Order: sequence, then structure tokens, then C-alpha cells
Amino acid sequence: MKIASVDSISVKIPFTFGGAGAGYGGRLWTTNNILLVRVETDTGIVGWGEAFCYGCTDAVKAALHSMIAPIVIGRDAGDIVRLSRDLQQTLHLFGRYGLTIFALSGLDIALWDIAGKAANLPLHRLLGGAGRTSLPAYASLLKYRDPEKVAARTKLAIEQGYRHIKLHETEEPEVRAAREAAGHDVAIMVDTNCPWTPEQARHMTLKLRPYDLYWLEEPIFPPEDFQAIARLRAGTGVAMAAGENNCTAYQFRDMFAAGAVDYAQPSVTKVGGITEFQKVATLADAAGVQLMPHSPYFGPGFLATLQLMAARGEPGGMIERYHMDLEASLYGELIDPVNGSFAVPDGPGLGRDPDPDVLKTYSAEA
Repeated sequence: MKIASVDSISVKIPFTFGGAGAGYGGRLWTTNNILLVRVETDTGIVGWGEAFCYGCTDAVKAALHSMIAPIVIGRDAGDIVRLSRDLQQTLHLFGRYGLTIFALSGLDIALWDIAGKAANLPLHRLLGGAGRTSLPAYASLLKYRDPEKVAARTKLAIEQGYRHIKLHETEEPEVRAAREAAGHDVAIMVDTNCPWTPEQARHMTLKLRPYDLYWLEEPIFPPEDFQAIARLRAGTGVAMAAGENNCTAYQFRDMFAAGAVDYAQPSVTKVGGITEFQKVATLADAAGVQLMPHSPYFGPGFLATLQLMAARGEPGGMIERYHMDLEASLYGELIDPVNGSFAVPDGPGLGRDPDPDVLKTYSAEA
């Protein structure tokens, strides 16, 4: 079974989130952007993957089509692990992290989707899991910079059944508003997206500590300064989470060696795909660090995260869900938790293919 073609489809789906505008990566978001990677074999099996693309869709597409596709056409679609290593080695001159690994992640996810379909098994069963049919969810609120809006969205998330809520705020009034709205029986996490120097982080962490944070996420820039995060963790007693900006298992190895985190957050669309995610999971288990995947996605990356976590033997870990309302869904009801949990799809491969009508309506290619 050979790789016959590698294509991509950019999808942009409008959303609302109770705020005036969501801004990350130097841009204002008005749509949820998904870069789908479509791989077809010479036997006609089609696999779907997702490459991280927020604000960098054109660059990731270029990496996929100009760097990766020419190498993999004609290769064995089932030799996924070796192909991952070969691509990383062949392309290392252009950087093993960032755009290159984002594109490679999309290809890898699509190949595992093909493997599951060829075996007629959902990916979690192909990987050795069988018992988990649902996974706990947590609400990941977007950034509001407004205590009243934070409180309102926190209350709404609780009404919807969430018992863990993550903020994307960097100021104390918003965190206080969330805690007051949630009471003491709901967990509050804070993702700061790498804003502070180590000294600023120490000052702000002590300021936020009275609100009983479940974890503080990526408080320091640059995010790979694992020693600084470790000092912050040891000096404040606040649990730390990081990893969404780590690429490959080697950066996670170094993060664990530094004793930087309580929660490891590999992102399957950024870390190197399913192949590399599994390596990270093994390292986290050996280091005694809880795996808590970064997964605010609505494409194949979301389904891949569900499958990977369902395949694990230990029960820990929650699935992140951006607290936004999408105009349409590639996977229908699967993106919405019920009673605080996501259903694990049991179709072959990732479990479900993208809705062709949604692809046609929201494709950005036209």
C-alpha cells in the first residue's frame, strides 16, 4: 500500500465566544482555521490529518507541498514510524521544529488514520486500548481582558457541565472573577501564553496563588526555558503545565529532566503527530508527569487526541475544548461534550471522516 497523493484543504469556520474579538499570534481571529491533510493510497484508502496552522496556514501548506509531499509519494503508507524518522532526518537542515514539524504532524495523523481503516479498527484499538468510551472535558475560555465577561463565561461553562475551566488571562482581576463565579468546587487553570520574564512570573504567580489554581500554564518566555519554569514551580508551590510549544520528544525529555512541570501538554498537530505523541506519553509516564494534551482543535487533531487518550491504560488526562460556538462542525456532535465528557468515536481510523458538505461550504480554497 503506497502513498499516491498528498493534498491539503484549508477550512475557515466562523465562531462566537461572548467577546468582541479573539487575538493570538499578532492577529484577530474571526474564524476557526483548520488545515486538513488528505492522503490517498494506491489502494484507494483516504486518511485525514491536521497540521497546526493558526496564523501560518500558507507557510505550513508550502512546507507540506514543497518539502514533504515530494519525499513521501510512492513510500509505504504503513511504514509510519520509519517515515517519521526519515522525514525528520532528511529535513533537519530546515529546522526540526515549527512549520516543518507542523506539516509532518498532519501527514503522520493521516497515515495513522489509513492504518486504522486498513485494519478496520478505531485507532485506540489498533494502539492497544479498548475500555474507554468517553473522556473528561475541560472548557478552555478565550481571552476577554474583562472580569465581568470572564465571570459570565465561567458560569455558563459550569451550567454546561464542565468542572474544570481554563482561562487565557494575565491579570489578577479576571482570575479572581472566575474563582468567585466558580466557587471552590470547580477547578480553575490559567494559561498565560508565555508573557513574563522569570521575575515577573514569580511576582504574578504569588499574586494568583490565593485563587487555588489547578495549574499555571506557560508563564515564562521563552517557553523552552525549562530551568526557569522549574525554579518558579519550586519557589511558589504552584503546579505548572507546559508543552504545547514543544516539538518532538526531545524537548519533552529536557523539560522532564529539569523538573519543570506537573502536567505535560503535547499537541498532536505540533509535536510530530501520533508517532511522536506516543513517545512523549512514554516519557511522561516514566517521569511521573500527568499527560494533559493540548487539544483546542476541531479537525482531525481533535479526533486523534481522543483516540490517543482512549488508548492509554491509565485514567488521567482531560480533553481541552475551546469554549466557542462554531457555525458548523466537521464532525457533528462529536465536538460537544455531554455531561462533561466527550464520546470516543468507534469507527475505523480516527473514527469519522470530515463532513463533505462542511468542507465544501467552508473551504478557503475557492
